[in-house]
Amino acid sequence: MLHYFRLLNILIIKFFSTMFTRFLCKLDVNIKLGKKCKFIGIPYLRPLPGSKITIGDNCSFNSSKNSNLIGIDRKCYISTLSKQAIIIIENNCGFSGTVIAAHTEIIIKKNTKCGANTLITDTDWHLDDIRAGEPKPVIIGENVWIGAGVKVLKGVTIGDNTVIGAGSIVTKSIPSNVIAAGNPCKVIKQINNI
Repeated sequence: MLHYFRLLNILIIKFFSTMFTRFLCKLDVNIKLGKKCKFIGIPYLRPLPGSKITIGDNCSFNSSKNSNLIGIDRKCYISTLSKQAIIIIENNCGFSGTVIAAHTEIIIKKNTKCGANTLITDTDWHLDDIRAGEPKPVIIGENVWIGAGVKVLKGVTIGDNTVIGAGSIVTKSIPSNVIAAGNPCKVIKQINNI
């Protein structure tokens, strides 16, 4: 019986979170939200004026601690860090407690899934520090699966149909159709059945 109350609670949170987030997106000219996007919990969407966040159709964002059984420790954060920054999330992507922060450009292509507590960023963040390098765009291909706790750092391209193992730190580009894991993330197996 308790199981059904929990499911009902999630459905109620999903309904109100989705309605409220859609309303907030309509108020911000820098955010374009596609059709049939679903939200469990309210994400943090923060585009700087002049920047753009585009989210395709049928994307899902889990920002409530109860929304993912592996557990998430934060809501989804999608933010731009400069006026020229662009974040593009194509159709049918899913995120759980994911941080996406762009200083230049981050593109996430269709059917990509990001596991709990993942990070995707194109910058070292502290640009006023002489040790920080220049921001570099990040491109994540179609049908990519990014495991829980993965960090994708600046200048990385991940090819189509690739799986990134949980806890990996991706500092260099990864080709299509592979399984990659580790710190730093490296190819460990080719996927031949795609």
